Amino acid sequence: MITQAGVKMKNRVIGLKNYLAYGSGDFLGAGTTALTAAWLLYFYTNFCHLTPIEATFIFAAARVADAVISPLMGYLTDNFGRTRLGKRFGRRKFFILLGIPLIFSYSVMWAPGMSYIYYLLTYLFFDIVYTMVLVPYETLVPEMTDDFKQKTKFSGARISMAQLSAILAGFLPGILLSYFGKDNAISFFYSSLVFSILCSIALCMVYLFTWERPKELKSKEALQAEEEAASLTFKESFKHLIIELLSTFKIKIFRQHLGMYLGGYIAQDVFNAVFTYYVIFVLLQEPTVASMLIGTMSITQFIAVLCMMPLCIKYGPAPSYRGVVTIFGISCLAYGIVWYYNLSHIHTLLITISAIAGLGRGGINYVPWNIYTYISDVDEMITGKRREGIFAGVMTFTRKASQAGAVMLIGVCLQMSGFVSGQTQQPPEVSQTILFLLVFGTVFVLTLGFLISLKFKLNLKTHSVLINEIKNMKGIGTNPDKKITDEGKPIVEMLTGMPVAELWGNNNIGYKKK
Repeated sequence: MITQAGVKMKNRVIGLKNYLAYGSGDFLGAGTTALTAAWLLYFYTNFCHLTPIEATFIFAAARVADAVISPLMGYLTDNFGRTRLGKRFGRRKFFILLGIPLIFSYSVMWAPGMSYIYYLLTYLFFDIVYTMVLVPYETLVPEMTDDFKQKTKFSGARISMAQLSAILAGFLPGILLSYFGKDNAISFFYSSLVFSILCSIALCMVYLFTWERPKELKSKEALQAEEEAASLTFKESFKHLIIELLSTFKIKIFRQHLGMYLGGYIAQDVFNAVFTYYVIFVLLQEPTVASMLIGTMSITQFIAVLCMMPLCIKYGPAPSYRGVVTIFGISCLAYGIVWYYNLSHIHTLLITISAIAGLGRGGINYVPWNIYTYISDVDEMITGKRREGIFAGVMTFTRKASQAGAVMLIGVCLQMSGFVSGQTQQPPEVSQTILFLLVFGTVFVLTLGFLISLKFKLNLKTHSVLINEIKNMKGIGTNPDKKITDEGKPIVEMLTGMPVAELWGNNNIGYKKK
């Protein structure tokens, strides 16, 4: 039986296998999401004969359930270490281990010819499994290292593997549709089965080659917070959970991060939900063409991620984010120009635009998850505690809620424009609605993320100062007085948004036991 190792960070050698093993975990987060985003709505409406509102209601229902599950999972994984299973397998990694067999529920979602209730329940069950694995998985990087460059490499490995899975998600359905026929839904089932197998293998690698923060490296305040949580009654625990969740929104840099994250990802949600419809019903091309363009985007997304790692280190996350947002926005406008000048027959042009769009999308995918690994460091300076799980739970919930809202809105717009399920041709009003959502809906949300990024100031230099001051507060830094230095004070106050006197738990942020 495999047990959780407790090795000090400073003695842990991080090698290529660790980066790749951790990164492979996002075959679940990105691979299944890419396949779902590009094809599930089309699968529901064209092969299962669900209306757009019925189909998008499934996504919305899952998000309602997620309003409870994601935050609860974040709280649970932060406090699971005091249980017998948590001590044996790890407070984070136990849930990753549990998810290995359950991940095959993804394939069950794609069985054709079933009832509406079947599709609703199978999607809800997989969504629970997805959250159960992804929330603790997202906490592992700040558990494994405090180093800015190592965190950047872990994030790069994760997003690189994610883009590889997205490439597979882009091309695989088209290949299978060509083999089985464009009207055969079994292509999507086999695609999902491939991803279920790959995800189970990836989660095994994550469990074997990642680790959690050793107890001896936690601050006195963090250990005290864990002990207090263990002594709470059920009522107090519930109150603790609610206060901890809401307190994350008091962290200025987390609010800025969420704005950038949602700005880039909601724009992609809108784009993903309508792009297949755009190719088939606006440009009047075959589904295999949509698969080819999605695959092309995925390839250049992978290239973009490799470029983003050094760019984020050299220029910082926010300037890099603004650059890729601009690239993706221009590409969306270019898709509108293709329709306006009736250039859809020039496949080379469509591939070129899709390749450029992929460069922007890859960068957008990378930057927020690179930033996330540093948020818990800022929070530790504010609260004196390590709350990676809480932040991961809130991020997962807000991400899923925003995705469901975007997709539900698209479903309503399609239904109101006159979309007819199962038909190969749609009324002109439907095509105009799809085009408007793809171009203007996407660009509008990207603009919001761009504006929010102008206020974001965390980078390699400021983060290094922050980590040094955290060490000082723990008594293991260069300042023997266990306080923030005069040199670090302005940067710490800029990142935390609070005066030094109110940091390290001297505030009302988070749960305070009376």
